[in-house]
Amino acid sequence: MSVAMQTEQVRSRWLTAAAWRNLFRDRPIIPLTGLLIALVLIIQLVSPGIVGLPWAGVILRASVPLAILAGCQVLTMLTGGIDLSVGAVASMAGFVTATFVNAPGGWIAGVAVALVAAAIAGSITGVGVGVFRVHPLIMTLGMSFVVLGLANVWQLQTVQTGAGVPEPLRWLGSGQTLEIVPNSLLVFVPVALIILLGLRRTGYGRLLFAIGDNPIAARLSGARAWQVIIVLYVISAVLAAIAGLIVSGLTNTASVTLVDSSVLPSVAAAVIGGTSIMGGRGGFGGAIVGALILTVLAALLTILGLPEPSRQILFGSIIVLVAAAYTRVTAES
Repeated sequence: MSVAMQTEQVRSRWLTAAAWRNLFRDRPIIPLTGLLIALVLIIQLVSPGIVGLPWAGVILRASVPLAILAGCQVLTMLTGGIDLSVGAVASMAGFVTATFVNAPGGWIAGVAVALVAAAIAGSITGVGVGVFRVHPLIMTLGMSFVVLGLANVWQLQTVQTGAGVPEPLRWLGSGQTLEIVPNSLLVFVPVALIILLGLRRTGYGRLLFAIGDNPIAARLSGARAWQVIIVLYVISAVLAAIAGLIVSGLTNTASVTLVDSSVLPSVAAAVIGGTSIMGGRGGFGGAIVGALILTVLAALLTILGLPEPSRQILFGSIIVLVAAAYTRVTAES
């Protein structure tokens, strides 16, 4: 067979719909990166000269907390679950830390208290899902109200809306080195490496995939799913608290509802990034690109100068369409 014929066969295989579906399923980062580049080019066409290193630094800085929250969703969705409590836990972490600014121990004590509180909330959620078999959607939604209520009680006890975001958190969340590199990467890079390597190189990561793909087979093989689930939701809650601290520093705001609006975008970033809502398939790398896509998309809508209601409608519609299309393509594969 000639080289020309072989080349034509390879080209023909890539022109088939099945080939593209397989690409979306097995290598989602490739088409997602193409979509991200296309959005950036559109922004450059709409507002020439805006795209540059400073602009990229701002986009990256805004994407970091959303990517961490998307990581929470990836981990839980791998087991067929979801975590709707990440917004409440993240908001609580930022608010509690702010109330400790003038207290003994200062903001460091506040961060410690916030992380411990998040871990407790996550463990309760894990027990509800893993031991008592409460559906993750119901359990995490209920826990979000519990955390919100306790945060409001804490606010009444301290008689304040927050003494102010600590300077170190402002430096971490909104600061940039050389006015380009976000300081929040100091936290995000280690977190991302731990998640990426943990999913692919550790027994615990393989258990998450196994439980989501075939829980019966995982149980018969000796895996104690309830223990895995409890640890999973503790990890998700702690990651959400870390994201909340970064958001608090990024916005210089501390409130009990600060991160609530990021819950559904975090789910969308995970789904767009290739994580199946049915469990057993996905990864954090795609979710990172998904978070970047949503951030760039929000920037594009802002540049277009659309009114806030129109932006929200269009942004939500695009998220639904992209997520639905990707879910359909991967399901058919």
